[in-house]
Amino acid sequence: MTHRRDAGLPGVAAEGKATARGGGTWDSALSSEEFAAIKGAGFEPVGQVLGTAVFTIGSTGVWGCPGAWSVADGRKVPPSSVWTSSFSQLVRAMYTGRRRALDRAVAECRTLGGDGIVGVKLRVGDFPAGGTEFTALGTAVRARSRVRPRMPFTSHLSGQDFAKLVHGGWIPTGLAFGIALEIRHDDWRTSRRIRWTAGNQEVDGYTQLINFVRHDAREQLALDAAKLGGDGVVVDDVELRVRESECPTYGYSRDLSAEAVFVGTSIARFDHSERPTGPRPLTIMRLERER
Repeated sequence: MTHRRDAGLPGVAAEGKATARGGGTWDSALSSEEFAAIKGAGFEPVGQVLGTAVFTIGSTGVWGCPGAWSVADGRKVPPSSVWTSSFSQLVRAMYTGRRRALDRAVAECRTLGGDGIVGVKLRVGDFPAGGTEFTALGTAVRARSRVRPRMPFTSHLSGQDFAKLVHGGWIPTGLAFGIALEIRHDDWRTSRRIRWTAGNQEVDGYTQLINFVRHDAREQLALDAAKLGGDGVVVDDVELRVRESECPTYGYSRDLSAEAVFVGTSIARFDHSERPTGPRPLTIMRLERER
């Protein structure tokens, strides 16, 4: 009996699969080394996929100056409850834009009969006509196996790294994101420490702002990976941007906003015979300098 994997698929998807595999020609963003590694891991490319979305992002939900820190027990502390809600609309849009572009790439992968996407490159940039463009580009692959994943996976891993992962008993479950955006008012306590007469000392207000936003982004990354069913996450990219703007409440002063974005691939062990019995593994990170 022949099992038809495309049974029940919409007509366009079934036709797309037949065209991609029956035509005998496919394209990819893989190098020759990546192609050989993927073939050696039991997969074959079925085509390049692309997903894009353009968003107008203009509403942050911020009113007044939410970045003014409070003082408790002689220690400056961030107003976490205010921060969490201040940029919630903006952070939600940043997640939605990335997810929508990725979902459209996955839809193309399904059309080609693929089981997942490797080498995903996510780009976020200004759209010429206005707005922000989110783009996901990668190569759809199909496993030479009777075991089919229920949902196509997505991964930033190169062909070689993907093959190493599979040979080691692991499989990607999807791209995970951790995004955090926080703001701090540059008050007199901080301003006096950045003057040339201040000497060599730590600007603890800036340190706290960066630590807070990175910690928040890492927590969001772990939550996103868990939603994808991962046992851990291999981090691909860590971005940190700091901007300054005029404070809308206090004249002749500024606010500093920090944005942290973590991107990685959530991974799960499929060789259950080697699953460790101890606590769940910690986040796996590549030691790279931030851009």
